[in-house]
Amino acid sequence: MRRGTLAAALLLLAGPAWAQEMVTVKPVAVVDSATLHLGDIFAGVGAREAVVVGTAPAPGRRLVVEAAQLAALARHHGLVWRPLMAGERSIIERPGRPVPQEEVAELLRAELLRLGLPAESELDLSGFAAPLVPLTALLNLGLEGLSYDAAQGRFATTLVVMAEGQPTLRLRVAGRAMPTLPVVVATRRLALGDVLRAADLRLVRLRAERVRPGTAETAEHLVGQQLRRPLAEGLPVMLGDLGPPAVVARNALVVMTLEAPGLSLTMQGRALDNAPQGGLVQVMNLESRAVVEAQAIGPGRVRVAMGAVPVIR
Repeated sequence: MRRGTLAAALLLLAGPAWAQEMVTVKPVAVVDSATLHLGDIFAGVGAREAVVVGTAPAPGRRLVVEAAQLAALARHHGLVWRPLMAGERSIIERPGRPVPQEEVAELLRAELLRLGLPAESELDLSGFAAPLVPLTALLNLGLEGLSYDAAQGRFATTLVVMAEGQPTLRLRVAGRAMPTLPVVVATRRLALGDVLRAADLRLVRLRAERVRPGTAETAEHLVGQQLRRPLAEGLPVMLGDLGPPAVVARNALVVMTLEAPGLSLTMQGRALDNAPQGGLVQVMNLESRAVVEAQAIGPGRVRVAMGAVPVIR
């Protein structure tokens, strides 16, 4: 604050001079009311602490009282004060808390729904700068002159902020209503090969512009599917990253069955890849070391067709 504005910031009260006494300046004072008192600035003023000397700064702001202003205050109130150092001053701070953007959005949504806002829209208030109000003040919000363009999804209004200990604030608020889509996301980190359970999935809504083609929108058909790539918590599930669970695992030992009329042979082999039920997989016969194509018919079991030709690797 400029030196010449003391008369506007501090309301020097007229009255008889008080008996002289030595006081000190509080370098930093934190106030929680709209008025500034003698005891906020000076220590050692006794019963005169509550004497009003001016208006406190707005919530979240500070007021700097310079040495010349301190001297004028002390002289006016009959206090004996001498600066302890060059440039001595008092800094008056008034804490504040921001108006919650969630409360503003909730108020806007309620009013916009009456004007035709789609219920699943998300309000974009990215340009909103929350005003500050006193820490413990009761807060009351209102809207004036709300307008809504359904075709463009744009809205504008004047937000009215009423809080104890400060004048009523009015500020312009504008934004957009963004369409959303349902999206299935992971509730935990999932590894490659995990088979999805109901507890691994939850349904959220994301802005339509952020949803990629192929994103899962319902969870009912995903349970029991196997992941083909890891998935971090909170990320959308992509349908292309899912497949039927493998009944034969890569490098696992399997029972190879060869069946023909009147003939059934079994041998041991090693699967060279994963395969779901009914899927084809290359298997190495551990006796002959030949690799043939087989069909997965169950957990750890494959069927080799009669006359299957060894695979050249």
